[in-house]
Amino acid sequence: MIKRYLVAICTYNEGEKIKRVIKKFNDYDLYDVLIVDDGSSDDSLKYMPRNLPIEIIVNASQKGAGYATRQTIDYAKEKGYFGIIFVSGNDKEDPDDAAKLVEAIEEGYDFVQGSRYLPGGDYQKMPFYRIIATKWIHPFLFSMIAGMRITDSTNGFRAMRLSIMDNEHLDLNEQWLDQYELEPYLFYKVIELEYKVTEVPVKKIYPPKVQGYTKMKPFIGWWSILKPLIYIMFKVKK
Repeated sequence: MIKRYLVAICTYNEGEKIKRVIKKFNDYDLYDVLIVDDGSSDDSLKYMPRNLPIEIIVNASQKGAGYATRQTIDYAKEKGYFGIIFVSGNDKEDPDDAAKLVEAIEEGYDFVQGSRYLPGGDYQKMPFYRIIATKWIHPFLFSMIAGMRITDSTNGFRAMRLSIMDNEHLDLNEQWLDQYELEPYLFYKVIELEYKVTEVPVKKIYPPKVQGYTKMKPFIGWWSILKPLIYIMFKVKK
């Protein structure tokens, strides 16, 4: 019997970090777990215990973060989940915060964004340049374009009702959304379509630098996450 919620974890060559995520997000009374391995070559999931109630989708080659996110949404819709909780595979999230996301959905919100910058949130060991980008630059542009003040527009730790995806005005199946564009675009669209949106405080704890902060490449990745805002601002995309 499926739960009401699905924890969706996308991973690409996360090594020991994805193993720690699997150990942490283990509240199987609250949610089921799906992992999308987007073409990893590091065998990080090869020796995962097979007795865990976890489903795994493996892409033969790397498709992109947005593509993998669409896969999780399609899976959740097909299985009939009520809501989905998005979790990164790089071990930055606190599993205790998942209950906050679920609680807000149960209170009637359609889309719940985790924010490390709200009172009660945290962002330990975060590089200074990423604080500038994620606390000031992106949220300022996002809030201006969306018409709603958002404190943490790039945080991938979030939850939503799957019924959102029944809206004919929300189309994520476009190739330009295959990389990092999909997350900010989806966030913007649920606000534009007047769904009930809120933020809740969460933690975002960065691992030691030697393990790598992110798979996002400088300039290319930054443009990817800014692109939806620029496209919408100049009416290149709707």
